[in-house]
Amino acid sequence: MDKNTIWALTLSLIVMIVAAVVNVKFMIPKQEAARQQQQIELAQKEAEEKEKAAKADEQISALSNDSSEPQTESIEKLTDSELTITTNKVKVLFSQEGGDIVSYQLLEHLDKETGFGVQMADNITKNNRAFALSFGDYSGSILNDMFNVKKEGNNSIGFYRTYEIKDSLGNTHKYLIGKYYTFKEDDYAFKLDVTIKALDGNKELNVNGASYTIRTSPQIGPHYDPKKNRYDVRQFLEWSNNKKLRKGFSNKNYDRPYEWAGVGGKYFTILVKPKNLESMSSVVRASSVSESSYANSQVFLTRLPVLESSVTDEYYVYIGPRSETELIKYNSQDKNAWNLVNAKFNQALQTSGFLSVIEVALKWSLENIYKIVKNWGVAIIILTIILKILLFPLNKKSAVGTLKMQELQPKMQEIQSKYKDNPQKLNEETAKLYQQAGYNPVSGCLPMVFQMVILFALYNVFNNYFEFRGASFIKGWIDDLSVGDSVWSWKTNVPFISSFTMNNLRLLPIIYTVSQLLNGIITQYGGAGNSQSQAQMKFMMYGMPIMFFFLFYNVPSGLLLYWTVSNILQMGQQVVINNIMKKKKAEVAKNQKVVDKNTLKFKGGKKKTR
Repeated sequence: MDKNTIWALTLSLIVMIVAAVVNVKFMIPKQEAARQQQQIELAQKEAEEKEKAAKADEQISALSNDSSEPQTESIEKLTDSELTITTNKVKVLFSQEGGDIVSYQLLEHLDKETGFGVQMADNITKNNRAFALSFGDYSGSILNDMFNVKKEGNNSIGFYRTYEIKDSLGNTHKYLIGKYYTFKEDDYAFKLDVTIKALDGNKELNVNGASYTIRTSPQIGPHYDPKKNRYDVRQFLEWSNNKKLRKGFSNKNYDRPYEWAGVGGKYFTILVKPKNLESMSSVVRASSVSESSYANSQVFLTRLPVLESSVTDEYYVYIGPRSETELIKYNSQDKNAWNLVNAKFNQALQTSGFLSVIEVALKWSLENIYKIVKNWGVAIIILTIILKILLFPLNKKSAVGTLKMQELQPKMQEIQSKYKDNPQKLNEETAKLYQQAGYNPVSGCLPMVFQMVILFALYNVFNNYFEFRGASFIKGWIDDLSVGDSVWSWKTNVPFISSFTMNNLRLLPIIYTVSQLLNGIITQYGGAGNSQSQAQMKFMMYGMPIMFFFLFYNVPSGLLLYWTVSNILQMGQQVVINNIMKKKKAEVAKNQKVVDKNTLKFKGGKKKTR
């Protein structure tokens, strides 16, 4: 191993050690202090909200079951089977307390941890359930009283109860509160109707500036640990003024007119679209507050004060895959069971903004390849081959530009040394040199920029593509393209190793790292320069792949499969490019010899005589 290589590896090790020390000594204490301050502020805010909720609760009381109107009989407690609705897509269990959802399984998508359908009503507690109502704003307590149940057919269920609520003057009014859920057999969306009916002629329901607040599920599935599922996400999603908002979850109010809001995981989402947007407050609350150690990812939508004696608010709720195939259906009336038009649920997808057009093209290509090969892993390999073939001219042009730049380096150094004190002259002479050599430095950069754009688009596609979830490439090795591969796993936790490996020995990251190292060695063809540039090159060649190994060990295997195949193909292309470069160098050297020979012959020849 040569001196530069040893230096490169040593520098790589030093960088990683320094980074670890800085993280332990400075970053972690700073983050811990910020976290503690945030907890103090959160506790203060929670205390204020509890005080506000307590005042609101004083205004509200459920009428007893023997009240004269409208309930004249005791509420019969139903069994779980009587409170369950099952369609071709979902299995939903309701609670008579509040008429809320306590279980919501997606039947076509299994959770590998539980063996059942993905649970989209996660982290449910007695005081926090999916689609629970609270009077007033989001700070109010949910309605926890037993509700009467009215079930119509297999796919509809209603809940109702009477409440007494005091107005601002202390006068008590009676209201019938109703919730009615309607499902369709083959649709991931359902409709929720919330009815508020004044029973004594009063035309206003106003509790602290709002009538009621409805909330999504406390958390969505599959259950995840941010420390283990590093490539999963929980995001606040909102479509507002033809712009999408996508934010990480924190306790925050978003104040803007919106069309829908919800929660997004990596592969699943909950979206709530009120039909009458004018009746809704523009403030949407996002909350991660939980009664357990498992943080929530929950959205609260508030209804403005009711100014009529009777009103029914309609909400369309999508709970299902965060997949373009499903979400785009709600843009066309004839493709969804609710006749929704231009709902823009597909804006909840994970996209890279201006790269979304490229992502759509890549997905279309991938899906059409899959139709033929019926294996998503094979489809990834074929798409990678196609892209490498299409991008080869750009790679070649970039390599030729690099060779020209290397050839010009001696003259460049002469110019830089000669005009180091005259920047204007330096720029003029450099431009003149480029012109004489027929070299445009920008032309060498553009191919790289274009390839980087494709790379970013591919990263987003392979990292978030719903169809990869649960898709097997090679049984026993890559059983799921949405998670890391595994050739061996163990249960006993080993300090440091388990936190890094997730108790799995993965082969694909090793193959990727080796391919990256070999690719770097082959790409080094023709490299020249001073000892400093050589050391930097060695660091890039050896240090970066090693760092990437640690960074990418647990990435989804579909993404790592693409990178690995791309590296292997790049090596093959680089061998071809290197041969082309050798021929070009040989031609340049040959032409130079001919020129030198003719010049010498002319200088040493006899003078012409008349």
